[in-house]
Amino acid sequence: MSAGVGPEAGPGVVAIAVVPDRRVGTSMWELYEIAIACAVFGNPQPDLADPWYELRLCGEAGPGVFALRTEYGLDGLAGADTVIVPSVPDAVVEDGEEVPPELVDALRAAAASGARMVSLCTGAFALAAAGLLDGRRATAHWQHTAQLAARHPEVLVDDSVLYTDEGGVLTSAGATAALDLCLHLVRKDLGATVAGQLARRMVVPAHRAGGQAQFIEAPLPPSEEDSLGPVLQWATRNLARPLTVEELARRARMSPRTFHRRVQETYGTTPLQWLLQQRVARAQSLLESSDLPVERIGDHSGLGTAANLRRHFIRSVGVSPTDYRRSFRPSGQPSTGR
Repeated sequence: MSAGVGPEAGPGVVAIAVVPDRRVGTSMWELYEIAIACAVFGNPQPDLADPWYELRLCGEAGPGVFALRTEYGLDGLAGADTVIVPSVPDAVVEDGEEVPPELVDALRAAAASGARMVSLCTGAFALAAAGLLDGRRATAHWQHTAQLAARHPEVLVDDSVLYTDEGGVLTSAGATAALDLCLHLVRKDLGATVAGQLARRMVVPAHRAGGQAQFIEAPLPPSEEDSLGPVLQWATRNLARPLTVEELARRARMSPRTFHRRVQETYGTTPLQWLLQQRVARAQSLLESSDLPVERIGDHSGLGTAANLRRHFIRSVGVSPTDYRRSFRPSGQPSTGR
């Protein structure tokens, strides 16, 4: 499902490919990434969106303590709206073995039927083997990106980002970046408000942009009083104001240069880019939940004029504010906003 389809259509079927190593079964890390996708898409949230996703586990159980019971074979990937490959067997990454051919065939068939294709961590090796990443930006856990690039030189591997979104094909780094991508999919399908509320229930950040760095060499702030949290929380409550880096630095009791460096180290982006991300997210929420004219939404989000809002919104979200709002309004319901 692409951005702008709207919640009334329903988010569709999410099929997760389960391909354990036939010798040792599913590792704990593979189970973790499968569990992330199941937690996001497999638990109905009728108060947030109804219908929710329909989840399928497709593949085989495999040996070992952590064997999963699957209701579908890999042929169950065909016909799904979204196909997720959380991982490939360790032998593919560690020993250079080929991706199981039955998985490659199933992925090609699902893509040919129009499914949105998604990988988490080492699942990118499977999408690459199926030829679905040729000429596209893709990522995986930074420990495996060099190998991914060497084995698949036709893939534009980016080892620095949390996730990539190429429209119908999306990839993520491992661990918590997999959760970021799953929430990004919810945001595309059901909107920023639903994704934000779901993230709150899962006690995770509502939105980490895909371009954020995978890892940070510098240590986290050592104490609460030294944290950036309070000033950035204040900023999100005051997005309508013409905020500057100098003002935020002053509130954080830092020089602008130190504040810029701290935000870059902690969040993997600049203060101005962080502010822009928050403002676009606020605009998304207002477009979904209010009838405010676009000009007023520009004011409330701090993006200014309607033209400025439109420019930044299209660049970040991929559709215009008007089209985005239309996708979240039930058929036949008029809008007083423009």
